[in-house]
Amino acid sequence: MKIGYARVSTEEQNIDMQLTALKKAGCKLIFKEKLSGTKWERPELQKMLSSIDAGDIVVVWRLDRLARSTKMLLEITEKILESKAKFKSLSEPWADTTSPSGKMIMTFFAGMAEFERDLIRIRTSTGRSEALKRGVKFGRPSKITPEQKKLALRLLKEGKSIRDVAKLFDIHFTTLYRILRS
Repeated sequence: MKIGYARVSTEEQNIDMQLTALKKAGCKLIFKEKLSGTKWERPELQKMLSSIDAGDIVVVWRLDRLARSTKMLLEITEKILESKAKFKSLSEPWADTTSPSGKMIMTFFAGMAEFERDLIRIRTSTGRSEALKRGVKFGRPSKITPEQKKLALRLLKEGKSIRDVAKLFDIHFTTLYRILRS
């Protein structure tokens, strides 16, 4: 079955041209959205993604109706392909996984996106390692100073309860446990 997805960003925009093109392309079911394409939290998109079955073809009028970034476009098409469905854009003939050449191009773009994600991961890891070497501390700052930690340990050795010591420093006792373990 051909399933259409049409989207406009605002109430003032008209969806009729998209609907006409999708119906002409043979879409039996069309999901209509009136939200920004930059967000994943689009109810009609989510309904469409959860309703597709193996062999279905998801059709859009233009790629920017499905997503506003390459990354999101590739993530959405990946979800479609994971469902064993196919994808087709009416305005961009190269974005068509129903044809061998379109499938090859989409595979190429998916590979490029994966390559870019790997490069980002490597750069992030390298940057983190370098920052650690420079002494940068990651995470939230400690609720107490090293001197306060020493005092807390001394008070606990003297028999004070963990709750009383935590109250002294105006922190929760589980926070004090976590600090003392580090």
